[in-house]
Amino acid sequence: MNWESLYDFLLSRGTWIAFGVCIVGLCFRCIYLYALSLDRDRVFYNHFSVSWALKSIFAWLVPLGSRGWRQQPLFSLAFFFFHLTFILVPLFLNAHNILWENAWGVSLPSLNDTVADWLTVVFIVSALVLLGRRILRPEVRFLTTWWDYTLLLLCSLPFITGFMAYHRIGPYGPVMVLHLLSAEVLLAIIPFTKLAHVVLYFFTRAFIGAEMGARRGARCW
Repeated sequence: MNWESLYDFLLSRGTWIAFGVCIVGLCFRCIYLYALSLDRDRVFYNHFSVSWALKSIFAWLVPLGSRGWRQQPLFSLAFFFFHLTFILVPLFLNAHNILWENAWGVSLPSLNDTVADWLTVVFIVSALVLLGRRILRPEVRFLTTWWDYTLLLLCSLPFITGFMAYHRIGPYGPVMVLHLLSAEVLLAIIPFTKLAHVVLYFFTRAFIGAEMGARRGARCW
């Protein structure tokens, strides 16, 4: 198999396709859900409160900032670092920034390679904690499907393969192809899976915060 040709395709057209599907899909899903809310729960907008919405969003973004987080501190910290590193490493990795600049002429501040490497380790450990929780906690295992495990694996594969490529573990060509392929598949399925919460989280927390706060005067965190 010509790994180099496959790598070039994934790095060029494959990347554009994955980003296109992700962005367009998320836009359509947000528009659809907004239209659905107008049809099913229009009265909500009569008492929507920006302040209560923002309080709800930020309370759940801060580690241990909500009562739910404080009741499960280990899981909460693993959950927080999982999401934080999931954002920081892909966006600010130096090698990725070189690709951003070559493709779009945009470059973000770059992480030191050693720092990015350690953040990758933090992500993998956090993912293992979340996996262990799904397996060991009966109430969580009961609600977990094979697709939940698949999504966790798909989220982890770009980090695992990126770590392997950086440290030259395994055949470099196939590892890099798997790194790109897993990242692009992950991007493409975001709008159609639970991973859409990367955007929908803000709408959900805002809705719950305004519903509980503006209508009932109660905190939801």
